[in-house]
Amino acid sequence: MAQEAIRSPAAAAPSQPEEAQPPVTENPRRRRDSILSSPIFETLQIADFRWIWVGSFVSFMAMNMQMITRGWLVLRLENDSPLALVLVMVSFAAPMTIVSLVGGALADRFPKKNLVIISQSANAIMTLVLAMMDASGTIWFGAVLLIGVANGSMMAINMPSRQALISDIVPENRLMNAVALNNSAMNLTRIIGPAVAGFLIIFIGTSGVFYLISIIYIFAVLSLFMVRTNTVQARTTKKSVGKDIFEGLRYSWADVNLRGLILMAFLPSLFGFTLFALLPVWAREALNVNSSDLGILMTMMGVGALIGTLGLAGIRKFSRRGLLLLGCGVVWGIALVGLANSMNFPVAVPFLLIIGLISSIHMSLNMTLTQLIAAPEMRGRVMSIMMMTFGLMPIGALPFGTIAEYIGTANALTISGALLSILVLVFAFTYPAFRRIE
Repeated sequence: MAQEAIRSPAAAAPSQPEEAQPPVTENPRRRRDSILSSPIFETLQIADFRWIWVGSFVSFMAMNMQMITRGWLVLRLENDSPLALVLVMVSFAAPMTIVSLVGGALADRFPKKNLVIISQSANAIMTLVLAMMDASGTIWFGAVLLIGVANGSMMAINMPSRQALISDIVPENRLMNAVALNNSAMNLTRIIGPAVAGFLIIFIGTSGVFYLISIIYIFAVLSLFMVRTNTVQARTTKKSVGKDIFEGLRYSWADVNLRGLILMAFLPSLFGFTLFALLPVWAREALNVNSSDLGILMTMMGVGALIGTLGLAGIRKFSRRGLLLLGCGVVWGIALVGLANSMNFPVAVPFLLIIGLISSIHMSLNMTLTQLIAAPEMRGRVMSIMMMTFGLMPIGALPFGTIAEYIGTANALTISGALLSILVLVFAFTYPAFRRIE
């Protein structure tokens, strides 16, 4: 028995090397390589694009946290007024509609990376000012509007350069993957950001969250310093910025496909994104939510959007992309009508998922086609026109915010969704060439 007891460990010894294989340290590396080799994540193999993606993630995290925190602050300051909420959104958006054209012209003249760094640094400073005023109790509605104008102006400089920078780094045959992945960074933060901000407001207040957001913006700046590509200067010109802007507008409207893509970006901005501005007040009216519940609702839209962008990133090539854009617009409007008439969480969540999914596919696909069609020397200015649609989102919500004051937010959103579906169908039948865009 003793000999058996002694032999037993020795007999087991030869099997130990087999149990130790493969080395544990290699598993994470193999897993990472396997992920990066997937068609969904193929452009993340490009080092500069990885830093662009990280910067987008951090920047959009700050923006989405700021959106819900600023909305909650305004509801507190203005006694749950839907019109006040929309006005603050407009203060952020209106400069984007105008200044983005200047940002596009600058992106075709100066290093895009530098423009992004400068604009993100300014956003960090403005958010810090807002945090200090909120913490000291000196915050007032007009100050929120003014800081919103400053934030929106910097975002208008940032976005055309950031989007055009992707085109400088990534080959054309992988551009749709890159744009979808970059948008997935935004959509991932739509899942995390609102939920985190809504939760933190309960414990550290809106001022504490604003302090945190200003720090996050600084991390976004640091990530841009890691990007080696600073883009080739498009040209040397003696033209004024105003002439550059006019040239970009004329070029975009003269190209039939670009014109259609711009129109199909404007329609959802005017009628589909009203939900993004009015969701806090609709949720209070229909579902009687608190700040953490609102964060969960916005997170559901982010989940749908992330699924949509990752699904699009995994498709290497497909035809009839114009037809897909039209279908997304129609379904988007129908889902918005369904959500507006939802009266409890279980009914509202599926509609939020659908809206998030459809809107993300629409935006990513539209952005990809625009960059593929636009000439490289015009890309910054063309992208600035597309960025104007971000500014139109809250501006488009302004009349519906006014309507909501009189007939309720649910009815205003119903009208908005119905108009989106109807107008997209009208566009599809009056613009048959768009259906044939590949």
